[in-house]
Amino acid sequence: MKIKTGIFSQESYDDLDDDLGIVMPILTECDVDEDFTDGMEKMGTTIPILPLRNMVLFPGVAMPVMIGRSKSMRLIKDALKTKTLVGAICQKEMNTEDPELYDLYSIGVIAEVVRLLEMPDGTTTVILQGKKRFELKDLTDTEPFLKGKIALLEDTIPDKRDREFEAQISTIKDLTIKIISSLGEPPRDLIFSIKNNKNVLYLVNFSSSNIPGGASEKQELLLIGNLKDRAYRLLFILNREYQLIELKNSIQMKTHKDINQQQKEYFLQQQIKTIQEELGGNINELEIKELRLKAMKKKWPRTVAEAFEKELHKLERLHPQSPDFSIQTQYVQTIVNLPWEQYSKDNFNLSHAQRILDRDHYGLEKVKERIIEHLAVLKLKGDMKSPIICLYGPPGVGKTSLGKSVAEALNRKYVRISLGGLHDEAEIRGHRRTYIGAMSGRIIQNIQKAGTSNPVFILDEIDKVTNDFKGDPASALLEVLDPEQNNAFHDNYLDIDYDLSKVLFIATANNLNTISQPLLDRMELIEVSGYIMEEKVQIAAKHLVPKQMEAHGLPKGKIKFQKKTLQDIVGFYTRESGVRELDKKIAKIMRKLARKVATNEPVSSVIKPEDLYTYLGAVPYTLDKYQGNDYAGVVTGLAWTAVGGEILFVESSLSRGKNSKLTLTGNLGDVMKESAILALEYIHSHASLFEINEEMFEQWNVHVHVPEGAIPKDGPSAGITMVTSLVSAFTQRKVKRNMAMTGEITLRGKVLPVGGIKEKILAAKRAGIKELVLCKENQKDINEINPDYLKGLTFHYVDDIREVVEFALLKEKAENPLF
Repeated sequence: MKIKTGIFSQESYDDLDDDLGIVMPILTECDVDEDFTDGMEKMGTTIPILPLRNMVLFPGVAMPVMIGRSKSMRLIKDALKTKTLVGAICQKEMNTEDPELYDLYSIGVIAEVVRLLEMPDGTTTVILQGKKRFELKDLTDTEPFLKGKIALLEDTIPDKRDREFEAQISTIKDLTIKIISSLGEPPRDLIFSIKNNKNVLYLVNFSSSNIPGGASEKQELLLIGNLKDRAYRLLFILNREYQLIELKNSIQMKTHKDINQQQKEYFLQQQIKTIQEELGGNINELEIKELRLKAMKKKWPRTVAEAFEKELHKLERLHPQSPDFSIQTQYVQTIVNLPWEQYSKDNFNLSHAQRILDRDHYGLEKVKERIIEHLAVLKLKGDMKSPIICLYGPPGVGKTSLGKSVAEALNRKYVRISLGGLHDEAEIRGHRRTYIGAMSGRIIQNIQKAGTSNPVFILDEIDKVTNDFKGDPASALLEVLDPEQNNAFHDNYLDIDYDLSKVLFIATANNLNTISQPLLDRMELIEVSGYIMEEKVQIAAKHLVPKQMEAHGLPKGKIKFQKKTLQDIVGFYTRESGVRELDKKIAKIMRKLARKVATNEPVSSVIKPEDLYTYLGAVPYTLDKYQGNDYAGVVTGLAWTAVGGEILFVESSLSRGKNSKLTLTGNLGDVMKESAILALEYIHSHASLFEINEEMFEQWNVHVHVPEGAIPKDGPSAGITMVTSLVSAFTQRKVKRNMAMTGEITLRGKVLPVGGIKEKILAAKRAGIKELVLCKENQKDINEINPDYLKGLTFHYVDDIREVVEFALLKEKAENPLF
């Protein structure tokens, strides 16, 4: 064997143990000679197996291996004594002490034991020379060392005329030299040997054994029998490793440049500091002086002044280049910029406040009354805690915009935050200063923006606050909205108590069910119900039409809407509790009018109902109308929806059947279904009172239907309507004309009050209803409605369902009675 030159690969010394030693692959010029052939014939297919840790031997490569295991030592000594070949094969896990067949890779290399060396540190190293690949079939012996049954594998070498393979070999040579050179100055004879070696098999194997990758990747290369494919895979690995080396070198160069740049910047900063001192002072020192002057003008509590001075001293001790300098500066500026004990002067002119509120909003009498009451008490007492008001109602009724009018009426600053989708408690209380990018919460931020400590503060969409792993913002709001606590509100960033007791908080919500009970208890709830048609017409005439005319550049008073036109827009083109959709429809008309004006087309100065089709297209909605009393079992009820009140019809019919059953249709909810069952049971148990034959309940099936089945319906308010409908069906008596009813029933026949009375009554009036049947307890709701809206309606108040039936059903039979 003629050894040319060797190099150490980059194996970690920390991983060396037992058989794992310093790997030094050596390129050799040996071929499979007669000695190898004779040796293999003498041994047959069973040879000694030497397991290697984290090392892969390739054919044609000589490698030193440190021997640590006793079995391995016995094997090496026996091989030297008998001059036999051994099978060197890598084990899968380097920590396996006594490997079995499944612990070894399947492909290894036949090796010749060249020399045994006793090292100065007492260890034993053997030099192995790879000969030929083999496949391990089985382990036949484990003592005194491993022996296994093998099958030799042949390498497929491309034709010498293969230009592609020739290019591969040339590239492998270049990359191998580059990688070796990047690890240090390589011996010149090694570089010469790699460049001039004509044996492609050993050149590929030498490069494979020297790649910086782990044993599994080298084993993958050994597994490939086709030399061209092995070269392709080797090129991929060499390219990857060389790119990694270049990246490391690039990072080192940049780091070196950054260090030099920092030193340069420090030197320049020192020069700038010297120049600034000569010119009259340092910029940072001037900024600190400015903060101290601001603080001197503040009329804040002594505790705040002490905290500010302490933090300012801390800022003075920090170096301007320190990362904490900007953080501390921001904190000190937050303290000094807050309006500590600064209050705007309230306007105690009650008539002025009433005029502002009436100018901007039509209706909303309860809200206006509460604001005027607060102002009156403030005027008399001079000082009081502000109320926490929550306005709740459907969208588009003016809850949010009311805050601006309140602020103007009181002559206070106006700030607003939207709580919709808020899920981080820190948005309310702020972040602790230990966090990078910490800042105060939105409460303190908006107080700072307002510039006073008594603004009108709108908490919009408080019912849409959510919670997650970052905390519950609703719980953080408990402190903000509690008059007993918010005089010392603690923001995590500010870390100084702030007085919020003079702030007038106005929260808005659409649904109270999603607000936690403790939060509800802290707020004064005021319902802002949806507008009725009359109110919408007034809002459109006084507010929306002038606003849209100005927004579209039309001269004031150029266009007028007839009252009937506005009524038709509300009734046939919108379905909402508020006026947002109405505003959009008026804007649509204005756009078309603006186009005509801009193109000098003739424009009518009065918009009539018949013009609406031209401007708004076909009518998308229709108003419910009373349908008469020709049929038995059909009764008009009243329902409340999110867009106002509506009338609904409850229809009952009977059909003969042996087993009497109740069928309910019309997309009814559970509560409404229970009302129908309750109504039938009540009639069954009091059949004699209504002159109904008991046998009918066994011979007739009952079907109750509420039309418009695509719309879900639920609630208990149709209870008396269902009883009246069923009694009418069982007796075939006519129902009184132009009458509607609403109310809940009990199993004893008592009539209970229901909600949404205002909206229901106005829906009945629009449908042409003349008489209404209500629970006596609902009379208080009628008294709160503007008498102008009640003209033409007669109310009948009842306590018991028998009163309802006696009033609602006529003695006259319906047309074509069933019996």
